[in-house]
This record gives sequence, C-alpha cells and structure tokens, in this order.
Amino acid sequence: MKKISLTDVTLRESSKGQENSLSFKEIIETAKILDKLDVDIINIAPIINEKVDTLLVRTITSAVKNSVLSIPVGITKESVDIAWKAINSAVKPRLSVELPVSTVQMEFNSGLKATNVIDLIDSLVSRSKELCNDVDFSALDATRSEKDFLINALTTAINAGATTVTICDTAGLLMPHEMDVFINSLYESIPSLKTVTLAVRCSDELSMATACAATAIRAGATEINVAINSGIAPSIKEIALLIKTRGDDGGYYSNIKTTNLHRSINQIHWLTKSKGEKKSPFQTGIKNNQVKDVKLDANDDMPTLEKFIKKLGYELSAEDLAKVYETFIRLAEKKSVGTKELEAIIASTAMQVPPTYKLVSFVINSGNTINATANIHFQKNGEDSFGLATGDGPIDASFFAIEQITGQHYELDDFQIQAVTEGREAMGSALVKLRYNGKLYSGNGISTDIIGSSILAYLNALNKIVFEESHKS
Repeated sequence: MKKISLTDVTLRESSKGQENSLSFKEIIETAKILDKLDVDIINIAPIINEKVDTLLVRTITSAVKNSVLSIPVGITKESVDIAWKAINSAVKPRLSVELPVSTVQMEFNSGLKATNVIDLIDSLVSRSKELCNDVDFSALDATRSEKDFLINALTTAINAGATTVTICDTAGLLMPHEMDVFINSLYESIPSLKTVTLAVRCSDELSMATACAATAIRAGATEINVAINSGIAPSIKEIALLIKTRGDDGGYYSNIKTTNLHRSINQIHWLTKSKGEKKSPFQTGIKNNQVKDVKLDANDDMPTLEKFIKKLGYELSAEDLAKVYETFIRLAEKKSVGTKELEAIIASTAMQVPPTYKLVSFVINSGNTINATANIHFQKNGEDSFGLATGDGPIDASFFAIEQITGQHYELDDFQIQAVTEGREAMGSALVKLRYNGKLYSGNGISTDIIGSSILAYLNALNKIVFEESHKS
C-alpha cells in the first residue's frame, strides 16, 4: 500500500485576503485542529513582517506536535534565513521554495527572466537544503509552462537538494485525462523525479480539482495539496473520503482521521469563513459588517459615538465615555476615526486605574523539545507574586502564568498584535480583551518585544477588572 500525504494550504491561502484574514488566535486554533486531524503537512503563510510574523510562526511551532510545518521562503537567501529562524523549532520543519515557471507568470506577473528563475531555483533550494533536510520546490503555473523549461526547472531543484517537487495547476485548466498525460510525461523525461516526492496542487476553477488530484495519484503523485474550503485546492474532505473508499482498489491510503473529519472541518470552516457570518469567541461578539465601514468624524456627537462603542461590545461608565469622547474629538479633528482607532482610544483612555499589579520581569523559554514556559514576576500592592506555567506558545504560557498569579481565569475575548513602526527595533502593539462577569475589559501594551507588549496589554485589562471589582458597593 502506498501512503498519500495531504498538505493543507488553508492557512497559506487565507493570508492572501485582508477582509477575512484570521486573527492570531484563530490561526493557532486552526493549526491545532489540523494537527489533531493528522494532516501530514500544514502549509503556513510566509514571513512578511519579520517581528510579528516570526512570533506567530514560533507560536504555531509550539502548538503543532505531529504535522510537518511548511513555510514559503521568499526569493532571496536572506528571506530563506529569516523563514528558517522562525520555523526551526518545529518538530518537523519544511522550507518551501515557490517560483513561477510559465512565461506569463515569470515575465508579466513577476518580472523575472527564465534564466533568472533557474538561477534562483538553484540558489534558494541549495540554501534551504543547507538549513533543513525537508525542502519543497513548488513550480507555480507548471501546467502552462514550456515543457523543456519545466524539465530544466525541476531537474535543477532536485539536483540542488529538493526532497519534494510540487506541480501546480495554478489556473485550474487541466482535465483529468490531461493531468494523467502531464504527470506520466514528466516521469518519462526526468528519471530523478522518481527519487523525490511528487506533489500536486490543483486549483478548482473548473470544478475539476478533485478529479485531477485522483488522476495524479494514479499516475504516481504521493502528495496532494488540499484545503478546508474548496476553490483554492481540492476539498480535504473529498480527497480523504476518496482515499478511504477507493484506496484499496488503487493500493493507497492516508493517515487522516476520517472519524473526526466532519467535526474538524466544521470547526475550521467556522474559524475561516467570513467574519460577517459568525460570532467568534476571539471577537467582541458583534458581526464585523456592522462596523466594518464605520468612519466617524468631528461632526459625530457623544450619543452616536456611544452607539458604536456598544456595538463593539463595551459598556462604559459616563465618566469613561466622556474621556473617550474627548480623545475621539481631538483625533477626529485631524482625520476620520475607524473601528481600529476607536478601539485603541477605548483601550488607552477608558478606565485608567491605579495599577494593583505591576510587571517586574518575565522570562520565556521555548524550543522544539519542550513546551513554551513563562516565568512572570508581578508585584501586587508592593508584594511579590510569581507565576510559572507552560502553554502552546510563549504568549499562551504567559497568560496562563498570569492566571496562576491571580488565581482567577478570565475569558480571552480577543487578542491582536501588530508592528507600529518599521525596522529591527520596531515597536509592537498588543490589544487584549478580557470578559469577566459578562463585561468586556480591554488593555493595550506597547513594547519592542511582542511578548512583552502582550503581557502589558493583559496586565492593563487585568488591573481594570481588579479595580472595578474592589470598588463595587
């Protein structure tokens, strides 16, 4: 029996759309579900912002225990090193070199010459191989490339050390019988292709992705790119069930836990579908389309502002509302104020309270052989308090350590991080929303250390909760 590996590209592809992009926590949760489902390879998004994205990738590596984690490396040797630095703590890391091989993709879309592409393949695959044993070369738009050039590209990648080559039908134009001819011709033309894993990525433009993937398996492919939502690739459900029901006939199988498939798909589908269609436990409980296009200006009065604040999930006292409105007006006189700006104003202005807890220090340890560990030192009203906890990543461990200090669990309603300046010393901003006794408390933290800013944001929200609880009549 021949094993067919499944590579899920949901997280990789979801990063390309801004409107429905996933939050930090949603990405982590999706990766965990895929890992528990025994998906062989999880393809994640490339590094765009080194500071923020590296933290995200490292957190994913801590959460994923079984699956291979594959990350695209970019088109420079420096980008290869950055990708490897982010993913090298994974239990099973993979570096993926992705380059176009069709004329339309190379010259018109990417501005690359054919000779440059061959040189890049050799350079990037070689550098990736120096760092990582598992290297994939993805030939983008391979099915529309010149055959001789494709043969040259794949041969170059294999000679440079690629252990997997992925043939991409990017336009999704092949029919099943054409896929069969295409794969067999490659095996005939490239003898070394039999020494590596052949993967196939089929777009579903003509609703033929599943059929083409099935044909590719029969032709010799042993790795198939899939996704939770069909269109960008064959549905993982369709491919997994196809292998389960017809695998005995063809002599192949997969490791996917089909008994958990339906539930897992529903979970991920819920996480990854349009934000306007769901109420996420990582959001404030409102549908984004209610406030997505909100633009407030200096002409908006306090009742209007209060209405949108309530839509965001906040219940402010009259005093806090007045403070927020004052800050809002100062900003609105210079520019329009959207949802993100309004939340930042609330986090930084409302309920600024005397700090019950103060951060003294924190130490974070993580790696590919241990769970992330956080050792946090707080002072509560001048008295030292310590928390030591493990988690699925450095931030997860940090929040558990804080709960250990407080002896209280708080529902994490939302968590967001972003870089607010550029460069290696970029400032990172974190927003934390905690829900306690049905009420939402937000905290904001800024630091050159993303983990530090996350701890400060949690601390800010925590102090608001403690202050309000201590002043209840």
